[in-house]
Amino acid sequence: MSTKHLIALDLDGTLLTDSKQISERSKQAIVKARADGHLVAISTGRPVRASIQYYRELGLDTPMVNFNGAFVHHPDQSAFGAYHTPLDLKTAKTVIETCEAFNVSNIMVEVIDDFYLRYKDELFVEAFTAGQNPIDYGNLLTLLKDAPTSVLIHPQENQSDSLRYLLDQSHAEVIEQRVWGAPWSIIEIIRAGVNKAVGLKRIADYYGIPQERIIAFGDEDNDLEMLEYAGQGVAMGNAISELKTTANFVTGSNENDGIADYLEEALNLTAK
Repeated sequence: MSTKHLIALDLDGTLLTDSKQISERSKQAIVKARADGHLVAISTGRPVRASIQYYRELGLDTPMVNFNGAFVHHPDQSAFGAYHTPLDLKTAKTVIETCEAFNVSNIMVEVIDDFYLRYKDELFVEAFTAGQNPIDYGNLLTLLKDAPTSVLIHPQENQSDSLRYLLDQSHAEVIEQRVWGAPWSIIEIIRAGVNKAVGLKRIADYYGIPQERIIAFGDEDNDLEMLEYAGQGVAMGNAISELKTTANFVTGSNENDGIADYLEEALNLTAK
């Protein structure tokens, strides 16, 4: 079908409701879109272990973008390849040293699906690990032997801005910083030049889908490049204002089936 589209879905605040579910109507719209020959891919900041359940729930068979583009892979087909773009180990350790000097609440270092924590914290583990346990806790400067996919920093109250400024001054050339909103204020560090658009382009090229037939949905600052890259960049009603300005369209919120609203109309799904 020459009108085949690639639909890229961010998870938190976009596909998922605030209770981290996929609404029935959004699910039906995605099922219909796939039945009409369109491709649906997940593009998230989450690691594989915390996103694969949604991939399975939707019955997807496409590659997936994790860690905001630092890891692009196909869960079931090795033929696609796996593209890992980690932080340089030395850079990661300098970032960790800066965080130690700030005495941050916690630091989590991810190496694809293994992770290490600075301090034992049940709530943090529950929120970010999808039920898996860290490989180890403690001094990350000695524990970390491999180049990490990402470093998550949980700052103390009111130190986020000064820490981000310092990291930017020291490492702007080699790192990308992303901020996760409520309920956790988290600073995520990945390698410079890595973002969701890079991962999405890899998937689009694999299937031979031109930019103008890519529809991407998002709500946060880590979706900016992806929405700029897509022919149809769609910001959710609950998105940050910068994203709404960048997007071609603004749809309903994640709590009000914004994805279904847009897809039903754009792909003429309800008429069948």
